[in-house]
Amino acid sequence: MRRRLFGSAALTAPLLLMMLASVLPGQPVHRLIPPALAGWIELVLAAPVVLWGGWPFFVRGWQSIVNRSPNMFTLIGLGVGVAFVYSLVAVIAPDVFPPSFRDLTDRVGTYFEAAAVIVTLVLLGQVLELRARSQTGAAIRALLGLAPKTARRIGLDGREEDVPLEHIRVGDRLRVRPGEKVPVDGLVVEGRSPVDEALVTGEAIPVEKEPGSRVVGGTVNGTGSLIIHAEKVGSETLLARIVQMVAQAQRSRAPIQRLADRVSAWFVPTVVLVAIATFVVWALTGLEPRMAYAIVNAVAVLIIACPCALGLATPMSIMVAVGKGATMGVLFRNAEAIQTLRGANTLAFDKTGTLTEGKPRVVGVVAAPGHREEDVLRIAASLERGSEHPLAAAILAAAMERELSLPAVQEFRSSTGKGVSGVLEGKSVALGNAALLEDLRVSPVPALAEADSMRRDGQTVVYLVLDGAVAGLLSVADPIKASAPAAIEQLRAQGIRPVLLTGDNQTTADAVGRKLGIEEVFAGLLPDQKVEVIKQLQAKGRIVAMAGDGINDAPALAQASVGIAMGTGTDVAMESADVTLVKGDLLGIVRARRLSQATMANIRQNLFFAFIYNALGVPIAAGVLYPFSGLLLNPMIAAAAMSFSSVSVIGNALRLRTARI
Repeated sequence: MRRRLFGSAALTAPLLLMMLASVLPGQPVHRLIPPALAGWIELVLAAPVVLWGGWPFFVRGWQSIVNRSPNMFTLIGLGVGVAFVYSLVAVIAPDVFPPSFRDLTDRVGTYFEAAAVIVTLVLLGQVLELRARSQTGAAIRALLGLAPKTARRIGLDGREEDVPLEHIRVGDRLRVRPGEKVPVDGLVVEGRSPVDEALVTGEAIPVEKEPGSRVVGGTVNGTGSLIIHAEKVGSETLLARIVQMVAQAQRSRAPIQRLADRVSAWFVPTVVLVAIATFVVWALTGLEPRMAYAIVNAVAVLIIACPCALGLATPMSIMVAVGKGATMGVLFRNAEAIQTLRGANTLAFDKTGTLTEGKPRVVGVVAAPGHREEDVLRIAASLERGSEHPLAAAILAAAMERELSLPAVQEFRSSTGKGVSGVLEGKSVALGNAALLEDLRVSPVPALAEADSMRRDGQTVVYLVLDGAVAGLLSVADPIKASAPAAIEQLRAQGIRPVLLTGDNQTTADAVGRKLGIEEVFAGLLPDQKVEVIKQLQAKGRIVAMAGDGINDAPALAQASVGIAMGTGTDVAMESADVTLVKGDLLGIVRARRLSQATMANIRQNLFFAFIYNALGVPIAAGVLYPFSGLLLNPMIAAAAMSFSSVSVIGNALRLRTARI
């Protein structure tokens, strides 16, 4: 398109100069070049512009007629075709025209410059549109470009070699040296190092990685050396999936696009009828040469009414919005999700992993009189070192944070559903719940009565028994995400009602609901029951969005009007959702909704720009104002106005890139 634009502009410039010179006093060009010869020169200059530069528009216009789907190219093809063919006949066989086509000098007027300028301006609009489209994908291309081209693979014999990235397979062991980019998504098996994940999360602070940590392809390793186990390669990596989702979303159509399609379906035939009516009225009652005026004004109507801006109004905003969302850690699967999210008035949250971090932590250690908190935690962690229970991992993590030394436990025993016991440093020890205390016939001392308040607060309490007496207790909880309170408060301010859906028990669910100000709490739900709750809310007329992260949330995410998945959750959840938050940060929901609101407002502004020029221009082009003001619209001016509407739409859509969300 750019080559066609530059070639057409080079040939159109002398046509414009000849046209402007013809209106100068004394008409110097006509003195040098006879009118008959000038017509042939104009034909030679205009033919490549119309037939080569404008060929794509004629093809699309013909396809629109064959498919019975009139659009902007229908009008462009008709307008340019009529102007060029009329001028071509006027040059080759002027004698076939009756007097009504001739001016005062008995010459049949030509409009090669109008046809050429129209094609050049439409080409300009197409190039601007294509450039704007490419700019919206620039961030994604930059993201792909940051992925390394090779990886350092460690062979079974321990030898290391650099191999192309496409040769890496799941299960390969890879070394990531200091300062290098992580080649694929994987699991750290050796080494410690800070990794800059700003590429994916937007966070400037590097994240410390150690054995057991996951890394994302394209992120940058810091000062240490890492050995990773490749888990996802090629199109399965997070970066590749982000690019795939963004590209898919940019190609999709929002429901509001159907409005523009419906308008175009009746708008184009109406414009053709107006152009025919303009031709007839001017041919019967217009100025001499009447037929020339009739053709020029009919062409002006066709050109200025061209709804090319209408075709840009929605796609441009959607593409810019999807690209901006990707840079903010918000991935939209399709355009419909952007439009639907704006209208959502209810947001259902899963608890674990969505509102909470999904990783239990020790949030309280209470020692009985005569004991120290540090000893309580040290003994409890020593016992739990032999357990695989999730609570055990939390207690061990707390002990590691405090760098406590953990002595070995003898005679370790586990009581399913109750706790663990053993011998430590010559003393009998046990750690477990109230049921374990009953088995051991140990009663909690009054000083530990705060255990009840901890339970009401949604925490799990375990007691430490030392030589037949309670030495202390530990409370373990899944902490609420730091972003959750602010996110829910801001969503509530936007008129969204939060709802909690969880498979956890009612006491814990109520505690989380109280902390976050969520009044509607549904607990103890299986995956199909979550779907039923969403259906009930939708039956009440609510537009429900659902936020979740687990496999058990996938059916509910699919049922909701808009499913929002945490990027830190399972692949199944992300595949079922319409929106993915790369970081799992709940404030991303607030940003996503604000972006959807800004996008829909931008689309409406674009539709206004697309229609206002047409609505004002068609009557002027038809000559309605001529009896009062003598004003007629030259087809070139009509083409400029039509192109200006496209430029207005493109410029307005690109404003979304700098919008503060």
